[in-house]
Amino acid sequence: MFFSMVKGKLVDRQTRCEHYHSAVDVIAIKFRCCGEWYACFYCHEEQAGHKAEVWPANEYHEQAVLCGMCKRSMTITEYLECNYKCPGCGAPFNPKCANHYPLYFGSFG
Repeated sequence: MFFSMVKGKLVDRQTRCEHYHSAVDVIAIKFRCCGEWYACFYCHEEQAGHKAEVWPANEYHEQAVLCGMCKRSMTITEYLECNYKCPGCGAPFNPKCANHYPLYFGSFG
């Protein structure tokens, strides 16, 4: 299944990891630098062996966010506009993830 492609430390079937594991921590990010899916920035930092690159705004059409509940991938724009809820299955996403957007996305809002 797709969840097995999500890298990180202690990643579960809904893409939660050792760093973020609440009920609403159910997204994974495809990193621009390597094209690999990770549960979070810290998992990438610990395992990738290279520095993370942020997605520039002109690439927000890329499928780079994954819902860990239904496994639906979405574009960055779609994720940023989804109001913390999967557009596919309605699963809630952690609103505190917005605090980390600068780690993943070059500009947003």
